[in-house]
Amino acid sequence: MKIHIKFLIILSLFPFINWGQTKVSGKISDNNNLEVSFASVYFKNSTQGVVANEYGKFYLESEKTYDTLVISFVGYKTKEIPLISKNNLDLQIVLEEDNLLSEVKIYAGKTSKKNNPALDILRKIWERKRKNGLHMFSQYEYDKYEKIQFDLNSIDSAYQKKKIFKGMEFIFDQVDTNRVTGKTYLPIFINENISQVYGDNENNYKKEKTLGNKNSGFDTNQHIIAFVKDLYAEYNIYNNYIKIFDKDFVSPLSRTGINVYNYVLADSAYVDDKWCYNIVYYPRRKGELTFKGDFWVNDTTFAIKKINMEASKDANINWVKDIYIEQEFDVLNDSVFLLTKDYFMSDFALSKKETSKGVYGKRTSLYQDHKFNIKHPAEFYQEDVNVYDEDIYTRSDDFWKTYRFEPLSKDELGIYKMLDTLKTVPKFKLLFDLSSTLASGYYNVGNFDYGPIFSSFGYNDIEGIRLRAGGRTYFGPNDKWRLEGYTAYGFKDNQFKYGISGKVLLHNNTRLILFGGNRRDIEQIGVSLTETNDVLGRSFASSSLFASGDNSKLTSINLSTLGLEIEPVKNLKLSTTFTYRTLKPASDRFNLNYYVDKINNLVKDETKQSEAEFSIDYTPGKKTVGYGVDRTNIDEKYLRLYLRFTQGMKGVLESDFKYNKLQFYARKPLLLGGFGTLTTTFEAGKTFGEVPLGLLSVVPGNQSWFNIENTFANLDYYEFVTNEYASLHLEHNFGGRLFSRIPWLRDFNLREIVGIRGIYGTISQENIDLNDSNLIYKAPEDVYYEYYVAVGNIFKVFRLDLSWRGNYLDIPDSRKFAVRGSFGFYF
Repeated sequence: MKIHIKFLIILSLFPFINWGQTKVSGKISDNNNLEVSFASVYFKNSTQGVVANEYGKFYLESEKTYDTLVISFVGYKTKEIPLISKNNLDLQIVLEEDNLLSEVKIYAGKTSKKNNPALDILRKIWERKRKNGLHMFSQYEYDKYEKIQFDLNSIDSAYQKKKIFKGMEFIFDQVDTNRVTGKTYLPIFINENISQVYGDNENNYKKEKTLGNKNSGFDTNQHIIAFVKDLYAEYNIYNNYIKIFDKDFVSPLSRTGINVYNYVLADSAYVDDKWCYNIVYYPRRKGELTFKGDFWVNDTTFAIKKINMEASKDANINWVKDIYIEQEFDVLNDSVFLLTKDYFMSDFALSKKETSKGVYGKRTSLYQDHKFNIKHPAEFYQEDVNVYDEDIYTRSDDFWKTYRFEPLSKDELGIYKMLDTLKTVPKFKLLFDLSSTLASGYYNVGNFDYGPIFSSFGYNDIEGIRLRAGGRTYFGPNDKWRLEGYTAYGFKDNQFKYGISGKVLLHNNTRLILFGGNRRDIEQIGVSLTETNDVLGRSFASSSLFASGDNSKLTSINLSTLGLEIEPVKNLKLSTTFTYRTLKPASDRFNLNYYVDKINNLVKDETKQSEAEFSIDYTPGKKTVGYGVDRTNIDEKYLRLYLRFTQGMKGVLESDFKYNKLQFYARKPLLLGGFGTLTTTFEAGKTFGEVPLGLLSVVPGNQSWFNIENTFANLDYYEFVTNEYASLHLEHNFGGRLFSRIPWLRDFNLREIVGIRGIYGTISQENIDLNDSNLIYKAPEDVYYEYYVAVGNIFKVFRLDLSWRGNYLDIPDSRKFAVRGSFGFYF
């Protein structure tokens, strides 16, 4: 998942007390002053506890009053510490070795995989995990209340005096202390959601119907709401892997857990009248996506009663310093354990240093009023395509008082009041507008957005320095219509270019959209096998500031489109488009000539073409933001299947050629548990009929120094030309799994990537004979391929690719080796 920069900037721009009754923190070491990692820390005669981190540090808080703290770990004597006050911070605790266990002491903190009672219990959990909770029923439904809160943490007096907060000092009237880390924090955002959840285990259906959603300070901003909800996607602790921030963490209940975790049977006690075992677990190795913590499991059903999980500090994940999860289960009918409370906390920070400031993100989900075996028809579970009910986001205070499962604290209610006040402060408004501009790329002035500001400057061999200015109408995130346009000027060719487009949402429930526009510009065509007809679109290759080799093969394009798009079923989009384009070379250094009459040597350098296009775009699992004519994708982890048929219509508006073209595109990123992510991209197409260079399928090369998706890094533009092709691109990102095993590399959190891409294609003799350009047509009939290795997450933002040409090495001036780079913000 890419980080939503706008939201994180807003959070960093930004008061409340609710002290617990007992607080303890400290560090655990042994007689040799060595840290004791992952020791169990809990209040005596309770089930409230934590596991110390890799450095022996811990923090524990309870609303109840306790007078004794207990510390235990394998190979050491259990130690009890009297608590003389409510706040017992920075304790220095020394554990003594247990001589009675000297013969069986486990060194380096690793537990045995044999004769370990904790593993015997774990195997029984595996046997019963599909017989617990909601899985025991054919259908289920329940009410759900979800509260998400963001807090600026590590607040101190020096921070409060920063100039950025001048005029906003009232936000620091009160501060709170986090019950997991013990750090002070400043609440800055809260979102509440009430919903009804329905599920069918027989048919694997699930539906969530929102009844109310409430934000502090951001009203009905769907982008923030959707980003926050996707940030904390649901997970199941019984699954082998738990997906958090697009990373697959190994669950402590996983069948593969014994390979990555140490398990210790630490205790047994009654938890809510159920006899349970307490198992402590911690990672066997550093650098892997694992947790530490403990869980209580029932002795007869082997269902989890309570569990807490804290991600390893050195896990290979960016921008997140801490991840903490708690889940509690209640018993139904003496044997069925149902999840009733789920607490998730993360600490977003630029650095993982203990003293670094960050932003806490906390989600609390409560579940109640379960009902079972109430069957609904399949149509009931179908997702609405585009139904937006503004009432959901503007519910009254009386609604929330009635439907909240638990009342908000005085401090939580204060967040709403604080942000309402902040919105009236001019300085805050200025900072908010600045963050919005950096995130969206547009600067808002009234009902007009200027931008994208990042496209204002470009360069290529024909235009030289290129300046661009443009914008769009913007009345709100759910606008039913939108106009966009731009103009650009090249200082080398001394020409103005422009583009204008418009679209309108005609029918909300099916997302029937009418769109059209016109663009006259200079473009590097042939850098995508499935070119888009977006009249405002422009490939990165057309304006790459740094390029290798000759980059003068650009085309002057005049493109007009008119079309309809409809989404009759969620994530199934159908469209039909009429396009008219003229293509001619942008300079005398390149031409698109073709024979009109080869016998009499009659040649034409301009192509005029009318096309009718029909396409099907199926993206199951895609999540979007917005209900208007424009929507934004939340992430890219979904399957995409795209089929397009194009009919060239000779004679329509003086069109030159009659032909048919069929193209197919498929892409799927697949998370492979702890082994990373495999992304597969397949493309195939065929053109039926004789067409010139501008209408053929050019194998996409890449002469820039940056990665361009689905291009071949070792190919120049127009090196291969086809009228039928099949392409496959495989890329596997190990996510740091290999580098984490190398001690001197582990601390850099680098990520290893390997890939291979290849293409087969042919060019017909009829199309070769039609050609009179200065290019010699060549098709990859022997399957051209290249392979590459890459190192990602360099300084957390950069990726470096090294690519090798696999064959066709005898082509003059062919590039055997290429270096490419790219920037991005990823967890």
